[in-house]
Amino acid sequence: MLEEMRIRGLGVIDDAVLELSPGLSVITGETGAGKTMVVTGLGLLFGGRADAGAVRSEGAGALVEGRLRLPADHLALERAREAGAELDDGELLLSRTVSSEGRSRAHLGGRSVPVGVLGELAESCLAVHGQSDQSRLLRPAHQRAALDRFAGAAVLDPLARYAAGYAELRALEQELTELVERARERAQEADLLRFGLDEIAAVAPRAGEDLELAEEEERLGNADVLRLAATNSHDALLGAESGADGAGGDASALVAAARATLDAGARHDPALGELAGRLKEVGYLLADVAADLASYAAGVDTDPGRLSVVQERRAAVLRLTRKYGDDVAEVLAWSERSAARLARLDTDGDRVEELRARRTTLLAELADLASAVSKARRTAAERFAVAVSAELTDLAMPAAGVELHIAHTDDPDGLPVGASTVAFGPHGVDEVDLLLTPHAGAPARSLQKGASGGELSRVMLAVEVVFAGADPVPTLVFDEVDAGVGGKAAVEVGRRLAALARTAQVVVVTHLPQVAAFADRHLVVHKASDGAVTSSGVTALDDAQRRQELSRMLAGIEESQAAAEHAGELLELAAVTKAAGA
Repeated sequence: MLEEMRIRGLGVIDDAVLELSPGLSVITGETGAGKTMVVTGLGLLFGGRADAGAVRSEGAGALVEGRLRLPADHLALERAREAGAELDDGELLLSRTVSSEGRSRAHLGGRSVPVGVLGELAESCLAVHGQSDQSRLLRPAHQRAALDRFAGAAVLDPLARYAAGYAELRALEQELTELVERARERAQEADLLRFGLDEIAAVAPRAGEDLELAEEEERLGNADVLRLAATNSHDALLGAESGADGAGGDASALVAAARATLDAGARHDPALGELAGRLKEVGYLLADVAADLASYAAGVDTDPGRLSVVQERRAAVLRLTRKYGDDVAEVLAWSERSAARLARLDTDGDRVEELRARRTTLLAELADLASAVSKARRTAAERFAVAVSAELTDLAMPAAGVELHIAHTDDPDGLPVGASTVAFGPHGVDEVDLLLTPHAGAPARSLQKGASGGELSRVMLAVEVVFAGADPVPTLVFDEVDAGVGGKAAVEVGRRLAALARTAQVVVVTHLPQVAAFADRHLVVHKASDGAVTSSGVTALDDAQRRQELSRMLAGIEESQAAAEHAGELLELAAVTKAAGA
């Protein structure tokens, strides 16, 4: 619901604030006071085309601001969040500026957004009736959606099943197209995978084998250096030939000599005995290391044949790692993934047949559901036409009638519906168009082509009344709805607007007191002496002020006693009618 709107520098409006009510808000005022600029401002606020000619000549630009309050799960709030907007205490703030050169900027929830985002919000927030290019229900897609909500479960239930089947069909056809059109590419991919898998299988590498081979090649290629290092180290520890007394220049002999010296002095000080024991352990350790060195030197492999085998094996493994991974572990992972992918590719032929069979089944199911949806739509369209035509009779269009024309387009690749094969889409096979017969003998024409501005507004009012409760848009705006209407028909217009306001917020710009009498909030636009509307130019009227404004609208003057009495009668009639819920 739109709670408040501010307009500044637009047309004759200098600065004005409109506080709107949840029910029926009526805007009145003298001719030229700026009532139409209210509708223009609403259009700008919700993404309408910016017209530099509407900007006040003495100002730098025009500004329109609005405050929306919507349910937490409303589609408009979801779209606003996607655009980065922030809520202000549960409210969404919108603004639009237009410069005198025609440049336009939009803001939503404190963030600058493309103007198109405001237009997207209008789809689910606002419906303006009065100018054909603004009326949401003039678009066939909206007419179809509104008809479906009007029809209720008879259409919505089979349509939901149809939509699910249609989505499955689109996904299925996308997969099938990919499988068929890329068959050659997939065959080439399969050949490459087989070659790679065969190459890896021929080598059959083990995890970690690349590291093991590198280490072994390093040892075999440097066998003489390794054996000499181990031998020299062994001789340094034990000596090539130790003397009978253990004395010599090797490490073992020197440690033994040191120990013997300590043993000689240990009888004088136990501390030396402890140190001698530690040297004894050093001697044992040196002997162990020397034995291991001797064993290592004896075991060094110097077989040139083995080196050649290792080098060849390593070269084979390196060829794999250059193609399929940085190491053997990655090569083996590639092999596992490729084997799974190849298995899928090898079964593509079976998958194609499976998809084609499922498509045939789906098309038959969709044809049945589309026929059911179409039949239910036609039944609802007949009820709709009767109801709207009855409303038009009471809105001073007694010879007018409407119909929802439902047609199909032949398509040899479409769905079999009845005796024809017709095009289909996500919403079925029907093309819906709202037609108007303005008077007896006139041909039925699309609504935007067959009605004047005033007639169009009344038709839209009748349509909205019939759709009341089924249309999710929370705010409806009517301009020119009372054009060419007076007397009893004007009262009927007001009564229907009041009835519509029970399920939606309704904003009406009117010059008829019979309509204004039904308002829940009556706003009047006052024109200052210089032809501009000041910041206090839009006023919400109390009961006494409403009677005075209605008197002015009835008689053209504010002091007419007869007009005041008539205004009182209108207010009383409206109150009684609204209380009765009629």
